[in-house]
Amino acid sequence: MSRLEAKKPSLFTSEPLTTVSQPLSLLIAILKSCYGPAGRLKQLHNGVGGYVCLTSQSSAILGRLSVSHPVLKVLTASVQNHASRFSDCGLFTAILCCSLIESFKNLNIASCTVIKVSKHLLSLCTDYLKSEACACRVSVDFSNLETLLCLVRSILISKPACMLNKTEVDYLTVLIVKAFMFTVPCHPEAKPVLGKCITVPVKGRRVLDSAVIPGLLIEAPEIQFAKLFSVKRTCSDTVKVAVFCVSMSGDLFDPEEGTVTVHHRVSLEMSELDQLLNVGKQLVNDEVGLVVCQKVIHPSLKQYLKDNHVVAVDRAGLSVMEPLSQVTGSKPIASIYSLSPSCYGSLKEVCAKSFASKHFVHLIPNDTVVCSLILCNRNETTWDELKRVCETAEHVLQLTLKEPLALLGGGCTETHLASYLRQKICCLSTSSFKDVDCSQTQYQLIADAFCRSLESVACSLSHDDGEILTDTVYGHCWLVPSGFPSVSNWSDLLLKCGCGINSSTKDLSWRHLRPFFGSSPIESCPKQPSVKVADFMTLDCFAAKYNGLQVAVETANLILDLSCIIEDQN
Repeated sequence: MSRLEAKKPSLFTSEPLTTVSQPLSLLIAILKSCYGPAGRLKQLHNGVGGYVCLTSQSSAILGRLSVSHPVLKVLTASVQNHASRFSDCGLFTAILCCSLIESFKNLNIASCTVIKVSKHLLSLCTDYLKSEACACRVSVDFSNLETLLCLVRSILISKPACMLNKTEVDYLTVLIVKAFMFTVPCHPEAKPVLGKCITVPVKGRRVLDSAVIPGLLIEAPEIQFAKLFSVKRTCSDTVKVAVFCVSMSGDLFDPEEGTVTVHHRVSLEMSELDQLLNVGKQLVNDEVGLVVCQKVIHPSLKQYLKDNHVVAVDRAGLSVMEPLSQVTGSKPIASIYSLSPSCYGSLKEVCAKSFASKHFVHLIPNDTVVCSLILCNRNETTWDELKRVCETAEHVLQLTLKEPLALLGGGCTETHLASYLRQKICCLSTSSFKDVDCSQTQYQLIADAFCRSLESVACSLSHDDGEILTDTVYGHCWLVPSGFPSVSNWSDLLLKCGCGINSSTKDLSWRHLRPFFGSSPIESCPKQPSVKVADFMTLDCFAAKYNGLQVAVETANLILDLSCIIEDQN
């Protein structure tokens, strides 16, 4: 008899923000230390061993961190949801959200007032970012690859765990953009659908050995590449393809699925094999040249197909089923008892390819919307991080195709927004303060905390105690390397701002961002630099950062609004 335990009462915690200070400080320290190209790596593993992850990516870190405080669970879940939808700007979102909570919590102002004002400040930011007058926004022209290359390069250099040098970054940048272009349909359609880029892992090789191949590579170790295999072709000189998503191994039904009545002297195994061979005969009669099975094909059926010049590839796996359908135009066949010729697809060519120690069947379609990225790196740890980064870059390009805009990186968007807000607040009328039901002093205190939180994200890019400056003309971020004494004439030391669009001149004046000295008077609304996109520019995905800004502010407001937490202890 099992032992019965008394049910524990639920744990009631009032004013949860009073207990979150220490864990919040620890979380923000972890996240800030990962931020940017010079970010510190985190080694994540559980207490009993197993897989070890070396990364600075928010999705990998937050997915493996054990968070116990209920407030931080809300925060991390919100950031993870953003990262799952946009792939990029996860650390920006998390750091900004933590900074907002810390800054707002220290204000002696009612949370309802803070929430109203922060919502108003958020609307000022989003309206500005969406406006044509926005000076931290860059239009992306897909007929000119410079901006796309800057966008992808910025993503690659922001993840030091990939262990890439400049040559490798430049090579992969071009490769990723090339792979993305293969997935964009060439012919205009009413509802165009992007293709797929399939990553083929090759570990233990140089990054410069990576390549993009149009079409689909399916690993097939059993194919004899020493001899050129002949593929049956139709009269129209194409290769007909049949794709099966059901097992063709000849296995019997699971007894748990029901009762099977078998006549005397009837072998279920032979009956199943006969049916498979009948399928093979129909495939041969229908002039099918390639059979791909998600699962296993019976050896006898494989031999029969081979004897009839039909290439059979099994164990393809679930991940290639969707791109396989896109490449061939086929419909996956789910039963060996009903085979319709309408499910067949076609290919321009089928050939063999080998790379390193791996062997593949290369499917070449008539119209390429699927490509294979052979991704190489020196070891498993760096390859795993590089794969995540390449997937992020591909997703960012897809988002940019939908909304062809980018934001200045290197902390410049954050400092520029803070400068814009400070200038905008100076011009607000008295009625604006009445609309949010607060005094001008309260509004300015909350706005200053909001701006300092934005600037704290930019400050997180520096990890060596160097000076962080912003200019009062463009409102851009300028990072001074550590080891230089504080001087009044920074123009002699600084070359480029964080995003790389502005050069230091004698006309610029500066103010310190770290430590925070409060807001200094802004001469005028930040100007838009009249500089074209250059190769060295650092850019961020507009859609990801725009959503990250909203998520950070809204999550901070949600947490500020918490009055109690009830936890089930059972």
